[in-house]
Amino acid sequence: MKFDSSIVKTTFDSALGPMTLAATDQGLAGVWFDDQQHRPDDTQWPVQADHPVLQNAVQQLEQYLAGERSDFDLPLDLRGGTPFQQSVWQALLKIPAGGTTSYGVIGSRVGNPQAVRAVGAAVGRNPIGIIVPCHRVMGADGSLTGYAGGLHRKQALLKLETSTA
Repeated sequence: MKFDSSIVKTTFDSALGPMTLAATDQGLAGVWFDDQQHRPDDTQWPVQADHPVLQNAVQQLEQYLAGERSDFDLPLDLRGGTPFQQSVWQALLKIPAGGTTSYGVIGSRVGNPQAVRAVGAAVGRNPIGIIVPCHRVMGADGSLTGYAGGLHRKQALLKLETSTA
């Protein structure tokens, strides 16, 4: 992934564990758990906790994790991904809260139903966890499959959404 040079970050102690959030001049560019797979090296990114997008993202994540919000209203910057990854991430945004889908369905939505593995790779590299809801993607048989933030978190997020939907 490539991130814009304007990127800044903040940290957030969420109900599911410590997180790092990043934003650019264009919008929210990252939401990662501290122990998440595929997390970029953010050591050179300046901390800017007062960035308006980051402040708003922290507030909305707190509301979401408290069961007080089901949708997010934030500008997103997904430019760091390839065109295919961006198309997958856009498809993820169309999965409603409390709903799930499969990698095959996402493949069909992006015009490539045979690209299940490529879709899975793009889902796993989603830079804006929770807000771009990759946790709502299941195996073809409806089983709980991989989640870069940990299966225990995927399960907790799905439980949260079904109890507040």
